[in-house]
Amino acid sequence: SLCQIFRWDLLVGERYGIKAAVRAERRRLDEEEARRRHLLSGDTTHALDALSQEGLSEEPVQQEKEAAGSGGGGVWEMVVAAGGRKQRRRKNYKGRSRMASMEEDDDDDDDETEGADDDDNCGGGGGERQREHPFIVTEPGEVARGKKNGLDYLFHLYEQCREFLIQVQNIAKERGEKCPTKVTNQVFRYAKKAGANYINKPKMRHYVHCYALHCLDEEISNALRRAFKERGENVGAWRQACYKPLVAIASRQGWDIDAIFNAHPRLSIWYVPTKLRQLCHAERSSAATSSSITGGPTDHLPF
Repeated sequence: SLCQIFRWDLLVGERYGIKAAVRAERRRLDEEEARRRHLLSGDTTHALDALSQEGLSEEPVQQEKEAAGSGGGGVWEMVVAAGGRKQRRRKNYKGRSRMASMEEDDDDDDDETEGADDDDNCGGGGGERQREHPFIVTEPGEVARGKKNGLDYLFHLYEQCREFLIQVQNIAKERGEKCPTKVTNQVFRYAKKAGANYINKPKMRHYVHCYALHCLDEEISNALRRAFKERGENVGAWRQACYKPLVAIASRQGWDIDAIFNAHPRLSIWYVPTKLRQLCHAERSSAATSSSITGGPTDHLPF
């Protein structure tokens, strides 16, 4: 019946918001009043019925006519369609606001953060960060095909960061300001202003230990790349495998991974990843425990 149809209209209005529900209920009451007047007046006063519709918008009247022509089910379909349009407008607005927030703050991803004085936001002007192609495991000298980036390109980004750091240091010296010694947010902001939107802190901190292995022992790094390329492993598995050779290098140099980084000219500008430091500490403790067990006094059993 018509009453049930308009009751469904109210339920749909409640689904899409209080204001829509209030409008639907008000429209239902007005239409009931109009029908009551029409029944009382009969066929003699059609003008009065027309006047009673003046307070309503043209859209509900048109919807009622279309619903009557389609057998009564059109009201439900039209309300659902109107609600769908509202949802699409709402999604478009949210999408625009999300894009605006990304432009203002493009580095909310907090990775392994070293240096407590650095802010997580390394944005500050410029356009939207370009969407970069994903990395794949490639052999040394191999160029990635398709919309992919190889590991040689990844290591080249660290060399670019070093050049940007030198430029920031020169500017700071000219202005008499404090000169940064490591790649901090100031360097990432400068790179972004220079047009290098593809360089950002989360990505560079994510693969810094892979670059460290490339700098400390390029032969092992290349062998690891070839092995993972032959097995068809993804870049995430290769990244995890880069930790073990670094821990082995640290074990041969007194477990001081910070000193190893600081002694290398290309690694001294990067913070040591927290996970790498933790792995070195755990392996050192394990080695100390095993050596104390094997090197301790032995109790000879009497025979």
